[in-house]
Amino acid sequence: MEKILVLNFGGQYDQLIARRVRDLNVYAEILPYTVPLETVAEGGYRGIIFTGGPNSVYLEESPHYTPEILKLGIPVLGICYGAQLMSYMLGGTIEHAGTREYGLTQIRADHSSLLFKGIPETNNVWMSHTDYISGVPEGFAVTAVSENCPCAAMENEEQRLYAVQFHPEVTHSEYGRAMLSNFLFLVCGCRGDWVMDDFIEKTVQELRETIGDRGVVLGLSGGVDSSVAAALLSRAVGRQLTCVFVDQGLMRKDEGDMVEEAFKDAFEMNFVRINCQEKFLSYLKGVTDPEEKRIIIGTQFYKVFWDEIRARYSQGFFAQGTIYPDRIESGKGDAAKIKTHHNQVGLPEDVHFKGVIEPLKDLFKDEVRRVGEKLGLPHDLVWRQPFPGPGLGVRVIGEVTAERVRILQNADAVLRDEIRRSGYEDQLSQFFAVLPGVRTVGVMGDARTYSELVAIRAVTTDDFMTADWAKIPCDILGRISSRIINEVEGVNRVVYDITSKPPATVEWE
Repeated sequence: MEKILVLNFGGQYDQLIARRVRDLNVYAEILPYTVPLETVAEGGYRGIIFTGGPNSVYLEESPHYTPEILKLGIPVLGICYGAQLMSYMLGGTIEHAGTREYGLTQIRADHSSLLFKGIPETNNVWMSHTDYISGVPEGFAVTAVSENCPCAAMENEEQRLYAVQFHPEVTHSEYGRAMLSNFLFLVCGCRGDWVMDDFIEKTVQELRETIGDRGVVLGLSGGVDSSVAAALLSRAVGRQLTCVFVDQGLMRKDEGDMVEEAFKDAFEMNFVRINCQEKFLSYLKGVTDPEEKRIIIGTQFYKVFWDEIRARYSQGFFAQGTIYPDRIESGKGDAAKIKTHHNQVGLPEDVHFKGVIEPLKDLFKDEVRRVGEKLGLPHDLVWRQPFPGPGLGVRVIGEVTAERVRILQNADAVLRDEIRRSGYEDQLSQFFAVLPGVRTVGVMGDARTYSELVAIRAVTTDDFMTADWAKIPCDILGRISSRIINEVEGVNRVVYDITSKPPATVEWE
């Protein structure tokens, strides 16, 4: 399989670069700048991309790499900091710019460069830099300039070394995809034959060889990642797979039944559902602090899960729905640890498996969804929205009781149904109902009520790092409010949250 290495120097776009490469049907993987040169040399890479980063290359504490990487004979593309680093390693000059260049910028490119083949001479790119290349290394030619940047791109065609000061991976660079395509196909000689069908076939074969005639157990949450992992394992080993689904009673309305229906009969496997709402509610009795609720729900979830595994399935292999960003952010290998993900589960000391299987470990989320669709998973399951690990336990503000969970499940079901009916669902990144724990006075049937208030939250976002409240049309909001008040017993008022992130978060607690 042809591969491109994305060598990360601390930039925020490393995963986006890898995604853009994969969109062109070439497999890309990310490694930190601390990876040994021997690993790069023996990796079989068709090309290397140096990412951007927030540092200045001339500072001693900034991330650097041995110049020997540029002598491996592998084509290299440096982006932003990566461009400056390439120049710095080869004797070029980097200076602090008097005028910082940030945002949409017009460049003038040299058509004789393979990198700019088929691209208009004048085009817009996204710049984000304070330092700049003031003097290119020996053997390099400047191939693009902007008003404030005398070297917006440079190259040494003979050594197949290319560098751009801007970010071709972001959508603001109007011909960025074409530039990356030129690097992959014209410079690196890639074929672009990495497709999802090949991934499924190859992974299924590898799973069969690894598992053999042994069993494998998977903790199935009903989320996208674990569901797709279950479907892949089912295709590979059938009833050698056991999926354990812990339903703590804090999922959305009928969601537990949907998960069971999707897997119990449609896929060949052993499906075990553990219903334990009463047990979880007893642990949460009187608890109002959100962090304490999270700890209780997480701790008890894994206790129930591992108790079941110890009793019946602690042989063979243990499978997880780990995806590629989980491994990068959880610090697997040489990557710096950013955060530990819930599906990077540590095994208890008294549970012994032959090994851990992660069939999705090299995929991004949207790639996982594409695999799920090809494997025949229901659309609603494959494209389900983000859902907090503690479930509705952190959308019921204050104490979590069976009655309050019932009210919220029903209100949320009305919201989802009305948004779907309106055709507005595809315009929203996430939407849900919250029970804030506020009672208000109302009048229903000429009688006074003192009932629960329901809050509606809906946001639009590209990355969930920031988010804006969704401008849902008033007539849709009106129908949602009317239906919740008329159909959900115990509610007499509905409000709409119009706060962006920041200052708020998407979830309420």
